[in-house]
Amino acid sequence: MTADSLGKRLAALGYAPFAYLRSGARPENPAAVLLWALGADNLEPRLVEALPWLLLHFGDPDTDWLVREAKVGDLQNRLGFVVSLAKEVAARGERFAGRLDALTALEAMLDRSRLVREDTLCEAGMSGKMQAALRQSRSPTAVHWNLVTGWKVEHLHYEP
Repeated sequence: MTADSLGKRLAALGYAPFAYLRSGARPENPAAVLLWALGADNLEPRLVEALPWLLLHFGDPDTDWLVREAKVGDLQNRLGFVVSLAKEVAARGERFAGRLDALTALEAMLDRSRLVREDTLCEAGMSGKMQAALRQSRSPTAVHWNLVTGWKVEHLHYEP
C-alpha cells in the first residue's frame, strides 16, 4: 500500500482531510487499515494524524484480533501510543466520550505486552540528531510506549 492508496482508503472511510481522494471505493476494515499504516516504515505526518481518528470514529474492533495482529508485527507499542492519543481526544469532550471505556480497555490490553525496545512512529528515516532532540521533548505517553516521536494530542487537528 502506498501513501496515495492509504489516503484513498481513509477517504473511503470518511476522513474529511482526504475527501478529495474519494473515488467511490468501498470502505475497508478500519482496524486493518490502521494496522497496515502502523506497520509502515515511513508515513507522512498527514497520514499519521488520521490514525487516532480511525479509533474514534468506528465501533469497537475485534480487540483480540487487533492485539494479536499487532503483536505478530511487533506493533503493539505503536498501536498503544495511537490508542492513548485517541483516548486523550475522547477525554477532552463529549463527542467521543462514549469511546473512552473501550479505548481504556484496549490500552490496558496492549500495555501488558509493551515492548522494551525503542521505536519511532512510522519514521524509520529519522536522523540520529532528530531522535536525540525528540528524546528530550517527547510526551510522557511517548516515553511510556518507548516511542521516539514528537506527536502529542494537541497536534491532532480534527474536532474533538
